[in-house]
Amino acid sequence: MVTMGRLEEIHDLRTVWPHEALDFTPWLSQDDNISLLGDAVGLDITVEETESSVGDFNVDIFASETGTDRKIIIENQLEDTDHDHLGKLITYASGKSADVIIWIVKRAREEHKSAIEWLNNHTDDKIGFFLCEIKLYRIGSSAPAVKFEVIEKPNGWAKEIKKNDSASPTQQLRYEYWTAFMDYAFKNAAFAKEFNRRSPNRDSWMTFSIGSSACYISVSQIRKRGVAVVELYIPDDDDLYKRLETKKDEIEAAAGLPMDWQELREKKASRICVEEPSNFDDKSAWESQFNWIMDRMIRLKKAFKGYI
Repeated sequence: MVTMGRLEEIHDLRTVWPHEALDFTPWLSQDDNISLLGDAVGLDITVEETESSVGDFNVDIFASETGTDRKIIIENQLEDTDHDHLGKLITYASGKSADVIIWIVKRAREEHKSAIEWLNNHTDDKIGFFLCEIKLYRIGSSAPAVKFEVIEKPNGWAKEIKKNDSASPTQQLRYEYWTAFMDYAFKNAAFAKEFNRRSPNRDSWMTFSIGSSACYISVSQIRKRGVAVVELYIPDDDDLYKRLETKKDEIEAAAGLPMDWQELREKKASRICVEEPSNFDDKSAWESQFNWIMDRMIRLKKAFKGYI
């Protein structure tokens, strides 16, 4: 018989994080930990600033969605929800023009669950409110393990991309493609280990964090040329691109792929990409395309990891 441990919940969060601002917020802002929250809410989150000023107040974490211009605020509360923090949440959202608002708490009271639900049902479709409870567990004397449980979220999330009359046939097909890709890719354990699930959209591209705010992996449907593109995109760091370019042969050997290196000086950006002919209208070919995209994403991430 195998000896089994007993899973126990740690109810007093302050045994691990005695102080919200001094202990929990710095912990959450670290890349490995913010990715746990990102997994729970379906976003790739890049932390921009902690204790970020909003007039005479400070929001715990000001962040953005990796690869987009969506602004995110995160308010932490290692206690039960209260009216004071709900008011702060709305004040900070207004002050930062936030698109995504995340409230992390020990326990969500029923009246505050209802308040977040009401906000999601009565605000602009591009605004999303999340209410998350943070849980701590251990087995025996093991180190604590963290779990974020989403209590309230926008209906269907990414509600602005639901099928509606304003979506063109091309936009709707893009959305169906990314939805199918997410469903397929995250059944693959090797892929799910490397990347966080994203919310499908109607854009021709999707972005995925690789643990650095300096760059990310982007996947694109280029319909005009009939190709799928997987690339490392560096928004604004010429020094990083030049440093990587000096290691071009090593990186391509590690990936087992020749790559197209493009320094986009007019855009203050650069991209290092691979592409494959693809017919996005042929749904019977999607699975093959997905396999190619997944393989290239994993190869690029692993090849560049040691140089970023």
